[in-house]
Amino acid sequence: MTASAPPVPRIPEAVHRRRWAILGVLMLSLLIIVLDNSILNVAVKTISTPAPTGLGATQSELEWAINAYTLVFAGLLFSAGLLGDRLGRKKILLGGLAVFGIGSALAAFAGSPGELIAFRAVMGLGAAFVMPATLAVLMNVFERDEQPKAIGIWAGGVGLAIAIGPITGGVLLDHFWWGSVFLVNVPIVLVAVALMIWLVPDSRDPDPGRVDPVGVVLSVAGLVLLVYGIIRGGELADFTDATVVTTIAAGLAFLVAFVVFEKRSDHPSIDVGYFRDTVFSAAIAAIALVFFALMGVTFFSVFYTQSVRGYSPLETGLLLLPLAVAQLLFAPRARLLVDRFGNRATTTAGMALIAATLAAFATLDADTPIWILEVIFFLMGTGMAHIMTPVSVVIMQTLPREKAGSASALSNTFRQVGGALGIAVLGSVLSTAYRSSIEDDLTAVPPGLRHTAGESIESTLAVAAKLGPEAGPLADRADDAFLHAMHVTALGGAAVAVIGAVVVALFLPGRTPERS
Repeated sequence: MTASAPPVPRIPEAVHRRRWAILGVLMLSLLIIVLDNSILNVAVKTISTPAPTGLGATQSELEWAINAYTLVFAGLLFSAGLLGDRLGRKKILLGGLAVFGIGSALAAFAGSPGELIAFRAVMGLGAAFVMPATLAVLMNVFERDEQPKAIGIWAGGVGLAIAIGPITGGVLLDHFWWGSVFLVNVPIVLVAVALMIWLVPDSRDPDPGRVDPVGVVLSVAGLVLLVYGIIRGGELADFTDATVVTTIAAGLAFLVAFVVFEKRSDHPSIDVGYFRDTVFSAAIAAIALVFFALMGVTFFSVFYTQSVRGYSPLETGLLLLPLAVAQLLFAPRARLLVDRFGNRATTTAGMALIAATLAAFATLDADTPIWILEVIFFLMGTGMAHIMTPVSVVIMQTLPREKAGSASALSNTFRQVGGALGIAVLGSVLSTAYRSSIEDDLTAVPPGLRHTAGESIESTLAVAAKLGPEAGPLADRADDAFLHAMHVTALGGAAVAVIGAVVVALFLPGRTPERS
């Protein structure tokens, strides 16, 4: 009886030998994508300061500076994942990094909030092609049994970027102008491109789908209109305004049209059939909901530490360090808890911990001991680490390896959409609660400046600085109004995280399902 031939390995031996070096290059590429947003979170107060220190951006312009990147990123991820599967993920990675680097250089020298928003959109275009390709390449250089460990390290890279970003941003803002937080991306891009050309193999789907331009247009238009309407409603503190209602309704209509078109298309950007799998849908929902809550809360936490507590950008970056350290420590190890307790228990506990930490923000005041905030950030990072790794593994292993680009694109799209809506919705809750709380205290402000002064704590403080003797009392009331608004917003974020905990408790499996 002849012995059967040994199975042919799915990964070529030459690639398998350098898989960990390849993972390092992919994490460097991921680093700049995440680094950019974490740096910007520290810089928002500086950018909101009038020229020459900043650009004098309003709170709504700051939200758009963040969301222009996020919306272009999210809107193009579908097509970017498909193009990577079709043309080759290495080519897409290199092209995306080049565009991201060019956008970063342009954003560094933006002369107005409008220019910054436009160049951030260019950066989002590049990032859309980088993010899904990193995870897709990872799935094609690691065998299935090593994928959970590799994804855990990949997710830990997010924690590393979150750690480096605020501290790097704080150092740069202490010594250079605000544009340096974008210019720092350029040398990282150059190093990443050189290493990628040398180490990373190309891969593609042997049976890719066609590009779906109609789907892309419908999804981007829907997301932009919806988020614009939400941000505008918060800016006006009036969600019944005709412009706000019309814009939100138009955005929802475009998104409904997108879903209908995708269901009927023979080459959709996203195969809605994937969502018939409740495990896949629950994992996607978990990512969207946790980023909805977290992005909204981290947006206002910077104003709490800098505007209310008086910390510098560098000190704020250091205060965020526990959140990042927790992710860096626990993300690569989350698979051990999954092996012991299963996906459902691990992810539900992570979601519950996120909800508790968000609710804890509602207890913070102007004189709360700062170590309490540090504990909250550490626990928040711990919760996030035990959500991102399990659900990422579930999503990536639900679809076949050949569709890795599509799976990665879906995961990152819903994360970015969740984050964008979190900033828009919770940012609008913050704006509305702040304006309603400060309105009665703006009688000393000239009538023509009252609307501007009520937009945000930074706007109030900027106007108060010109009032002379009235400045002190108004600044104190601005702190009180902001704290009230922060408490309301934090409880809103906590409620969203509770919904996420219920979803994963009901639908995620005890173990990662075995799929082909």
